[in-house]
Amino acid sequence: MAYDHGVGVAEAGKRMLLGRKLKSAQLGETLLPKRVALPVFASDALSSVAYAPDEILLTLSMAGLSAYSYNWQVGVAVAIVMLTVVASYRQNVHAYPSGGGDYEVASTNLGPTAGMTVASALLVDYVLTVAVSISSGVQNAAAALPFLHGHEAIAASALVLILMAVNLRGVKESGTAFAIPTYLFMASIIGMAVWGYVRYAFGDLPKVESAEFDISSEGAYAGSISSIAMVFLLARAFSSGCAALTGVEAISNGVPAFRPPKSRNAASTLLMLGTIAVAMLMSILVLANITDLRFAEDPAHQLLRDGEPVGSSYEQQTVIGQLASAIFDNAEPLFYLTIAFTGIILVLAANTAFNGFPVLGSILARDRYLPRALDTRGDRLAFSNGIVALAAGAIVLILLFDAEVTKLIQLYIVGVFVSFTASQTGMVRHWTRLLRTETDPAVRRRMMRNRAINAFGLTVTGLVLVVVLLTKFLQGAWISIALMTAIFFVMRGIRRHYDHVADELEIDDSDVTLPSRVHAIVLVGKLHKPTMRALAYARIARPNTIEAVIVDLDPETTQAVARRWEDLNIPVPLTTLDSPYRELVRPIVRYVKGIRRRSPRDIVSVYIPEYVVGRWWEQLLHNQTALRLKGRLLFTPGVMVTSVPYQLQSSKYARERAQRVRPVPGEVRRGQALEPRQDDDDR
Repeated sequence: MAYDHGVGVAEAGKRMLLGRKLKSAQLGETLLPKRVALPVFASDALSSVAYAPDEILLTLSMAGLSAYSYNWQVGVAVAIVMLTVVASYRQNVHAYPSGGGDYEVASTNLGPTAGMTVASALLVDYVLTVAVSISSGVQNAAAALPFLHGHEAIAASALVLILMAVNLRGVKESGTAFAIPTYLFMASIIGMAVWGYVRYAFGDLPKVESAEFDISSEGAYAGSISSIAMVFLLARAFSSGCAALTGVEAISNGVPAFRPPKSRNAASTLLMLGTIAVAMLMSILVLANITDLRFAEDPAHQLLRDGEPVGSSYEQQTVIGQLASAIFDNAEPLFYLTIAFTGIILVLAANTAFNGFPVLGSILARDRYLPRALDTRGDRLAFSNGIVALAAGAIVLILLFDAEVTKLIQLYIVGVFVSFTASQTGMVRHWTRLLRTETDPAVRRRMMRNRAINAFGLTVTGLVLVVVLLTKFLQGAWISIALMTAIFFVMRGIRRHYDHVADELEIDDSDVTLPSRVHAIVLVGKLHKPTMRALAYARIARPNTIEAVIVDLDPETTQAVARRWEDLNIPVPLTTLDSPYRELVRPIVRYVKGIRRRSPRDIVSVYIPEYVVGRWWEQLLHNQTALRLKGRLLFTPGVMVTSVPYQLQSSKYARERAQRVRPVPGEVRRGQALEPRQDDDDR
């Protein structure tokens, strides 16, 4: 009996990073209660209030202070859209609780093309969610940590990797880890708003630092502008503010992760999300008006002090940064806490995508639109491949756009409203289809009410999609559309491939009948133990015909093998293949194909002796010819390739490594016994 309590370095590091493995039967233990599901699935939408007001004010600043008075109206319009979408998605989670979300709704009611369109939009949106959220978090952190200036992209990429590692530990653990920061962010923003209102009521609320500035108009908006230009500007500000809606759809995709009753808990979480997000968004815009906050796209030239640009020396803080600085001017620690929690939630908002993307990727893989590897759960029952793929895509975008939120956000909300609009269209058709067969008056009234809600949601989200496309296409939305188109055609190609493979692998009559004969070929290079083992294995399989084949690369060696063959009286004929150009692979392949041509119904079984070694560098010294042969023969129809292993002495090291008992972290410290394993020789 051999005991080995050693732990491989790689395995120990993996267990420390991810935790102990979970059995498939433990999947129920990973389900989330509402108090954890809210920060897991709603952190993206809640955190959007940290940059949606910035985007509204940035857009309005293009026309100077004259357009600033419209910011609260734009905010109200965004709030109406959000509440409409929340009400609509509450219908979705009840009707389609399986986790497919917008993709399932569109596929079921509008067809596979609509489903793939929604899926491609959601995949792009999830990647952008990570890139935008983390980039915004780093920029907010730079308000309190000046050393981050100029290094935002590197810091953001590092944070993506950290989030990836946390999510690889599983949904429940990542949710528990992120719940407290999310609730602290909500408390800090709501607390800041309440404290600001109290100070304003008592006449003690100071103006923000930027209140002394004027804002100059940009380009086409300089001087008096036409009504059409103002409408276009307001539409653009509205579409920018609609970034606050990103992440609302994540809950409908994550229904399976909720504890039972899943649909009801998901719907309740959606309602909480909408109420809190609207309250926070409007509070920030109202406080920005009260404190005369100024926020410009190009502060160095647009912000004016006494009629002159403030210059590049002025560092413009975010909207929340300016508000917190003014409201908490008599409580500086609260300012830093607000900035810290805002930066943290913007980073953690990406966790919504880390929960949504892998689940959607798994569903698409199951439907054969993405590689099947995305439907594989890792050690911690998370879809590990999807998590890694999402992190890689987000890092690429962060580096390409240098973690600049203003550039990234132009790509952002197109995909969101494509999925919103398609989903609501699908839900309208869903209720219409059910109404055709439903006869119960009470149920019909409920269905008609639900259809009316989804129809209103379709109208609103459809109009917003048109506005977004008109106002953001040239600002960068075309990149998102190009990415969605590319993913759409890739998914269609993958589905076509899987369908073709499935058709090709379908059993027909010819697969039921046995082959006429089996012709076995044992490849011989030298006459030694590996060759003898391959011969014995081939003989015991009892083929109809068996022969050994050697390629004549060196006449003296070939003759020596032939003489030794006769001396040992091996009961298998030895065939010599000529090779005037000293080729090894080509003569064997040509010989095998010749047998197939003469007897097309026969199976040719080729046995290749191989060494089994224990050290990685030994693999470089052996089996190279066998690898080349297998690479060619595997593509030859009607040919079976069998590797016959022969364990060299060094292979015991690899065997020992494979048989080590690998305790999870903490087992040895807790005194838990390790299960011994028996080597083959000890049994």
